[in-house]
Amino acid sequence: MHAYRSHTCGALTAAQVGETVRLSGWIHRKRDHGGVLFVDLRDHYGVTQIVADSDSPALPVLEGLRVESVVTIDGVVKARGEGTVNANLATGEIEVFAKGVTVQSAAQELPMPVFGDSEYPEEIRLRNRFLDLRRDQLHANIMLRSHVIASLRRRMIDQGFTEFQTPILTASSPEGARDYLVPSRVHPGKFYALPQAPQMFKQLLMVAGFDRYFQIAPCFRDEDARADRSPGEFYQLDFEMSYVTQDDVFAAIEPVLHGVFEEFANWQGKGRTVSPLPFKRIPYRESMLKYGNDKPDLRNPIVIGDVSEFFRGSGFGRFASIVEGGDVVRAIPAPGTQEKSRKFFDDMNSWAQSEGFPGLGYATQKDGVFGGPIANNHGQEGMKAIADALGLGPNDGVFFAAGKEAQAAKLAGLARTRAAEQLDLIDKSRFEFCWIVDFPMFEYDEDAKKIDFSHNPFSMPQGELEALETKDPLDILAWQYDIVCNGIELSSGAIRNHRPEIMYKAFEIAGYTQEQVDANFSGMINAFKYGAPPHGGSAPGVDRIVMLLADQPNIREVIVFPMNQRAEDLMMQAPSPVSEKQLKELSIRLAPGVTLD
Repeated sequence: MHAYRSHTCGALTAAQVGETVRLSGWIHRKRDHGGVLFVDLRDHYGVTQIVADSDSPALPVLEGLRVESVVTIDGVVKARGEGTVNANLATGEIEVFAKGVTVQSAAQELPMPVFGDSEYPEEIRLRNRFLDLRRDQLHANIMLRSHVIASLRRRMIDQGFTEFQTPILTASSPEGARDYLVPSRVHPGKFYALPQAPQMFKQLLMVAGFDRYFQIAPCFRDEDARADRSPGEFYQLDFEMSYVTQDDVFAAIEPVLHGVFEEFANWQGKGRTVSPLPFKRIPYRESMLKYGNDKPDLRNPIVIGDVSEFFRGSGFGRFASIVEGGDVVRAIPAPGTQEKSRKFFDDMNSWAQSEGFPGLGYATQKDGVFGGPIANNHGQEGMKAIADALGLGPNDGVFFAAGKEAQAAKLAGLARTRAAEQLDLIDKSRFEFCWIVDFPMFEYDEDAKKIDFSHNPFSMPQGELEALETKDPLDILAWQYDIVCNGIELSSGAIRNHRPEIMYKAFEIAGYTQEQVDANFSGMINAFKYGAPPHGGSAPGVDRIVMLLADQPNIREVIVFPMNQRAEDLMMQAPSPVSEKQLKELSIRLAPGVTLD
């Protein structure tokens, strides 16, 4: 028999009753029933119930061990008695009577339990991540992640993509997020950067003649954490294609994402549906109007409307003056709120103020009669015109966000989500995908008082060079697109600008000289001068895909060894000080006031 196990802890069934077996694993739980000890033995594959009574030499040893000790059990498989079968376990028909036990590793008192679903502070969980990963749900999440990545890789290969690896040590880029820098020992005073994404390399692969590239790519950005973004590093399904239009990119990646989500939609019995192919396409400006952001959750049935013109010259002076001053009024329907008290509407207003906005106006409605301060000022006839335009029912209330367009859109988008959550309108049994398309190429930077890129500077403008030379920059659209699922942006992508003369002109509009472009992006711009194919791609985030499939609210629940909010690895004590010798080798001196402690 094998030194440690003849079977795993998830393998034994009634077919093995009477056999002598050997199992190894962790003591998951112990239950003492007065001279009979029941032990749940756990390994990666499952749990098997071990029984030791006064006739078993294993009893005193098992009684003296703490949970999470690692043991090897020799025993005989027995059928469980009638009424004691556990249908929730794959091994629930049997138990193993312990004939002997070998202690492989005795556990000390635990800083946190493994058994059960109790919540523990993040610091304790991350400091003891090796224990946290033994817990059922987190262990399952990480296995799901592995299966999802395998599925993504298989589907990309089936679509004709070839996997390549791009460099981890590369050059710093002046665009994008803050870099993680790596000092060079052999080139004192110079630094590598960890790649924020393989963007330039994958485009250079297209220039080099590799037609369809992908990789499960690690990316590094020195930016703050969010619920859907891990600080430090993350992974994405990075891909690029040559000789393609936007439609070709969508046609290639949609079946991959749709297939993966369908494959795991019923994970842990959740039974969710996936929006059909092809995914819906929503222009950026339409998304900002109807949903208040560029990553809409389409499970939410509320659609925002612009009602500015209904207040122009109206009796409601406050909104009339806002509109006549060039600003806007956005309306957010609140379906079926006829039985809601005024407190519900006042609480929404208070919430808006807590988010830093002046407030959120509202009108109630019951059986077609409007109430509330805005209705009192605007009148029943005026409110009915708004209700008809929005398609409101006779018992639907409405909220109003007014002010400058960007701020009104932001408040309306947040209020749309808040109202849907409060009214339980979001269907959590669905995965709803959409593309956001037709992003503006440029925007006006109010702080710098100049035109700047709004999204990705390396995207091809719609209309190409002619658009750059003849149109108002703020009217130019780009071949840029985001893919969104349930309000989570999975990736940004674009058809790339592969022609140097168009790139120089685009950067000129944003205030860059040709010399600056050549200096900052020399690798790519030089390559484009020697024959570059039209190309485009995207990079859906693996961590976010798994977070959605695992139905987890925080991305740390699907990452094996995540950092905390302050980008610290509490388990490995990183970042950590280094020795004076190491700094000297790198020709680095710490700034005044910074110590090695």
